[in-house]
Amino acid sequence: MFADRAKIYVRSGKGGDGHVSFRREKYVPNGGPDGGDGGHGGSVIFEVDEGMNTLVNFRHVHNYHAEHGQDGGKKNCKGRDGKDIILKVPEGTVVKELESGKVITDMSGDNRRYVLLSGGKGGKGNQHYATSTMQAPKYAQPGQPAKELNLLLELKVIADVGLVGFPNVGKSTFLSRVTNARPKIANYHFTTLNPNLGVVDLTGEKGFVIADIPGLIEGASEGVGLGYEFLRHIERTKVMIHIVDAAGVEGRNPVEDIYAINKELEAYNPEIAKRPQVIAANKIDCIYDGDSDPVEEIKKEFEPKGIQVFPISAVSGQGVKELLFAVSKILEEREDTVTTFEQEFFPEFGGYGNEPFTVEYNEEDKEYVVEGPRIERMLGYTNLESEKGFVFFQNFLKENGILEQLEELGISEGDTVRMYGLKFDYYK
Repeated sequence: MFADRAKIYVRSGKGGDGHVSFRREKYVPNGGPDGGDGGHGGSVIFEVDEGMNTLVNFRHVHNYHAEHGQDGGKKNCKGRDGKDIILKVPEGTVVKELESGKVITDMSGDNRRYVLLSGGKGGKGNQHYATSTMQAPKYAQPGQPAKELNLLLELKVIADVGLVGFPNVGKSTFLSRVTNARPKIANYHFTTLNPNLGVVDLTGEKGFVIADIPGLIEGASEGVGLGYEFLRHIERTKVMIHIVDAAGVEGRNPVEDIYAINKELEAYNPEIAKRPQVIAANKIDCIYDGDSDPVEEIKKEFEPKGIQVFPISAVSGQGVKELLFAVSKILEEREDTVTTFEQEFFPEFGGYGNEPFTVEYNEEDKEYVVEGPRIERMLGYTNLESEKGFVFFQNFLKENGILEQLEELGISEGDTVRMYGLKFDYYK
């Protein structure tokens, strides 16, 4: 069974609590504190498994918990660390925060292992709090709490070339001819219910991976038909082969079909629509002499727009070789990198509840002061010297209502804002 989406709940382990105890031995009447530290909680980790090509395992099990750290013990005994939970996913899996739909990580390219939620640190035992004036501390540090997230996993296959087109135009037949893939082929719509991948080997040229995407229909970008469910699989492709029934076997107009599919791609993701595209005018073996040549009509319409048109027959193989070499040449000109999705949601900065923060004006220093544990943690993780880090910092202030509170206090451009030793000039 092919599965390319799954919703799951993950939770890291809580840190074990520090222990409160005192050394009690014969002949040692005033033994000092000997409470041990708690163990660290286990982390939630994602790893790429080269042998997987589906998310079907996550369809049956939805909750994943790392182990809690063990509490500290007497005689300076440290609690055992909790075991990590490692979730194996196929390459190309994009991990998103469920509610917002924002990307947390993309398990593609060099990203083979990702620590999603770190386990809570273990608390310190009372042995750490002994001082010259407090030699018998009766308190210890609790372990840090567990962290949790609801996730959406989406598999976006890794392919260089995507096949798009209406149902029954010959995409599966084309794929079976040019690769070692053996998709199910029959003469009815939506034969292809799963994306099929195949490798094209060309003599003297670098091979490439091609993906057959289930047939689209008009309205797919709005969720109509099965094609929409698989559009995500062409988000990484560098080139599109747009297969069209040039012979109009089912009475369709090939030029209108091309415009209709491109409209759906544009509506789904404008970036995809901008990528290089070639048109495979298929089923030329079914074209009979008539008043007009449909292939020439397609060329006349699209070649002035810079889109190459190749007349082919996926059944006989006519024209297929020329098409593949043209696609290979386009791929050579493209960057030899996998399209990856940038991180948009940062679990270490939030997502575990609403921690309080304060926004105040300090009359003495003439500056606005923003403080709170979440803000302090955010500043510790963020590289404000990088453009990406600074943009995230600005979005964090806006999304958490901090900018709004500063404006309510009457802040003006050029005023100073202080956050834990860092000072900034305020500008809209």
